[in-house]
Amino acid sequence: MSNEFYTSGEQRAAKVNDLFARIARRYDLLNDLQSFGLHRSWKRQVANLANITPGTRALDLCCGTGDITFALAQRGATTTGLDFSPQMLEVAKGRSQQRAAENQDKSTQSASRNPRFVQGDAQHLPFAENSFDAVTVGYGLRNLTSWEGGLDEMFRVARPGARLIVLDFGKPPNSLWRTVYFTHLRLSVPLIGLLFCGNASAYAYILESLKHYPAQLAVAEKMRALKLKEVRVINLLGGAMAINYGEKPL
Repeated sequence: MSNEFYTSGEQRAAKVNDLFARIARRYDLLNDLQSFGLHRSWKRQVANLANITPGTRALDLCCGTGDITFALAQRGATTTGLDFSPQMLEVAKGRSQQRAAENQDKSTQSASRNPRFVQGDAQHLPFAENSFDAVTVGYGLRNLTSWEGGLDEMFRVARPGARLIVLDFGKPPNSLWRTVYFTHLRLSVPLIGLLFCGNASAYAYILESLKHYPAQLAVAEKMRALKLKEVRVINLLGGAMAINYGEKPL
């Protein structure tokens, strides 16, 4: 995929939206294949870090088909998932309806944990300041026109004491592992997209987007600039993936 994918403003947003519209129905399968299923464990780790307690309000940005959103809801949070792509949200809502049907014979408490899904821009959130106790984003910050603006919005809608958690592709600090990893992203991952989605560009964009994304260390620096507390980086697979964590001051 050429660098024209990274044009600024609305043109880039349109390209990102078109990309995810094309892969929405096979997004979960592609994620399983390219991560060997490990993404599910990493997303559960994000939900655990959110430290859900009774009464927690959680927001999951760039929610896609809802993996993290559902994990937060399962832990008892009143959860909202937001995404820019109608096609992704359609899949997420279908999963939600299926879960509701499976839980119809269970307790009201269990059924009430189904999240709501809304369409919106992570850089211009339709929520008031200090609205959520946990704000998460999985594999979405990197795709925003301004990842810094996305973090600013996460901070704005977070309540004092809220947990802000980012899961995304990282840049391994070890040069040899970084070379091996980037080769995998350049060759193997697009092949998966071609075989299972009919279009190699569906996942070739990962490497290109990572070239333009400063990754976990810069995200941590931005969190510190926002005066977040307890800021830390949790490297996964030697830094090939990473979770950034911080807490809004009380």
